Amino acid sequence: MKVLLHSCCAPCSAAILEWMTTNGYEPSIYFFNPNIFPQEEYLHRKNEIKRYALNLGIEVVDEDGTEDSPALWTDAHLKWKNGAELMASEPERGKRCAYCFRYRLLKSAEYASKHGFRLITTSLMSSRWKDINQIMEAGKWAASKYPELEFWDKNWRKGGLYERRNILARQFYNQRYCGCEYSIR
Repeated sequence: MKVLLHSCCAPCSAAILEWMTTNGYEPSIYFFNPNIFPQEEYLHRKNEIKRYALNLGIEVVDEDGTEDSPALWTDAHLKWKNGAELMASEPERGKRCAYCFRYRLLKSAEYASKHGFRLITTSLMSSRWKDINQIMEAGKWAASKYPELEFWDKNWRKGGLYERRNILARQFYNQRYCGCEYSIR
């Protein structure tokens, strides 16, 4: 079964992709993360997931094409920031994070619907730093906008996947914050 995996980074995606490919799923990676700041950080994370996917023979959908035009990253980031900056002082796992999940997963659901996917999920649910219930709610909300689409709310932290994530993550650049400029602190 084809599944679109919204990927935030290689460390969070590697074990999920490994599990999917060994369990009969055909994942495609969707990289849409205009929250990641600064641009160098964004490109570093995107290039890591592309490198890993290439080794596995998995398609990566690069939603913004920033290699061709760095201005596209700036535009996408500013659109995301227009909504997020109103919640700049919110704590991690607060309203700003809920907004960010909805923003990125809605775009993922839109892409999935247009390209024949029936199932989407996200690597965000593998991170212990994020509220899995917020992510599940955002994913289900986004998928509900497209009747043919389902959000796969599998807990990617269970069944040994979190431990496997930590082992696989050693081969990648590992960031120290979720990506948005408000979480750097």
